Formats: sequence, C-alpha cells, structure tokens
Amino acid sequence: MKKTEWPIRWDLLLRYRLIEIIALWEGRLTTNHICHGFGIGRQQASKDINTYLREVAPDNLEYDRHLKGYVPSSNFRPVVTQGHSDEYLDLLARNDALSQTFESLDIGLPNSTVITIPKRLAEPAVVRAVVAATRQGRRVQAEYFSLSEPRGVRRTIEPHTLVYSDQRWHVRGWCEQHNQYRDFVLSRFRGTPQILPERSRHTVHQDEDWNRKVTIELRPDRRLSAEQQAIIANDYNMTNQRLRLDTRAALVRYVLSMVGIRPNTKDPDPLIQQVEVANPEALAPWFASRKKNREKVAETC
Repeated sequence: MKKTEWPIRWDLLLRYRLIEIIALWEGRLTTNHICHGFGIGRQQASKDINTYLREVAPDNLEYDRHLKGYVPSSNFRPVVTQGHSDEYLDLLARNDALSQTFESLDIGLPNSTVITIPKRLAEPAVVRAVVAATRQGRRVQAEYFSLSEPRGVRRTIEPHTLVYSDQRWHVRGWCEQHNQYRDFVLSRFRGTPQILPERSRHTVHQDEDWNRKVTIELRPDRRLSAEQQAIIANDYNMTNQRLRLDTRAALVRYVLSMVGIRPNTKDPDPLIQQVEVANPEALAPWFASRKKNREKVAETC
C-alpha cells in the first residue's frame, strides 16, 4: 500500500479500502456495500465516498447514472490498497465469516462460496492464561494431552510466542519436562492453566531454532512435464521456477506442511505433491535433526 501523507483514522481507512476494493473488482460501488459492510447509515456511507473522492483519490471513481453506482475511472490507481486480486478474494472470505455471525454485515457479494473446515478451538480459559503468561514473561503450569501422551501430563512451560499455522494456534516455549523448546497446540490444554509468579528463565532470545533464519527454495516437482511445471510455477508466482520463502528454523515444518511437503517423505504422485524443495542442502541440518530425534520433535501432530 502506498504510504499517504495525511492521517487517516483506522475506521475510515477500513471503509476507504472497501470502497476501493469493491469498485476495482466488482466494477460497481453503491452506498449499500458500505452500509452493510460496517452497519452504518446511508448518509454516513455517502459521506465516506465523497470524502474518499475529495481527500484520498479525487480521480478514481465516476458516478454512472445507468448503473446507479460508482465505477472506476480510466485514471483509477490504488491508493489505500495494492490493487492485488488477493485483497478482493480475502474480502470474500472475511465477508462470509462475518455474515455467518452478523447477518446485517453481509455486503452482498454473490456467486462466491467459501469452503471452511472446523478449526481446532482452544478453551477460553486456556487462551487467556497462555496469552497472559506470554505477555508477562511468566511460567505456566497446565494439563497437556498429546499423541505421545494421550492420558495427559502436567507440564510447566515458559511460553514466548503464539503462532498460527494451518487452521490452528500453538504456543512456543521452554518445556521443563523435556528440557528444550517445544510447540504446544492450544486446543490440547485442559482445565485452567496456572500462571506462576516466577519469571521465565528461558526467553525467546535463547531459543536458537526460533532465532535462526532459514530460506526455503521451492520449485515445481521435477517429475512433472515441462508444461505442467510451468503451470505450477505460475500458480506460485515463481521467478525462474523458484520461490524463496524466508522463515525461522522452528517454523520450517509448518511452511513445508502448508505447501504439501512432508519431511523425508515424497508423495509417489507428483500431481499431488506439485512442488519440492530446491535447496535441500540448506535444510539438511534441520532434516537430520528431525530424523535423529523424532521422539523429541515438538508435539503438534
């Protein structure tokens, strides 16, 4: 997004972004989009459009009497958005989620369906305690269940960062039981965690895997034909059939999982795997450590 030279209130910025996204990708903007999207009246919605045209982007929109709405002008240029298609597609997903909870906040974007799967929900008491301990830098005790310990065990951890990946939240921190940094899925805590008065002795600064940066290079699976590889490269917006992803060593497994790659395992069907790691030598230490110490891997299965 281009940085503007004037201050814009956060609520107005969100409405201006909706104006720009709807106009650009739907081709027609009305006050109804803003009214339904933010639960405001038609007069305020009209004022927002006029202010956008007067103070933010004077030449972006034109009123079309036949369509009874605003359309992008020939001089349209994104000002409070980047003009990327994913901004519109993200809007579709957010609109679907909001309209399921608040019917009045449905901005009326037809001909789209969002497929969702159940998220792993954590108990409110767990989230509040873990967030508090993380923010305050304190130790926390809690009952934790995992596939390796399905009956549960009392753990004392020193959490330092909340991480969201692939429809679930986990917290990374020091595990006193195993004497190492691990990841704990929030939905696997039971009861109300107890925040201990002692400050954490093992912080984010001591977590080597968290602080070690790793670059993953992806390429189309070479078992595919040249034409198929070109399609995959275009899907991922690769440059010279390479996609560089900068991440932390502690998060490598999650990044690979999100693109359908399992460590040390190659799917026999390249049409399913589609992409592969192009720089395995850079990840060799991570792969070797994971293979050698499977029983010590963070319990996020």
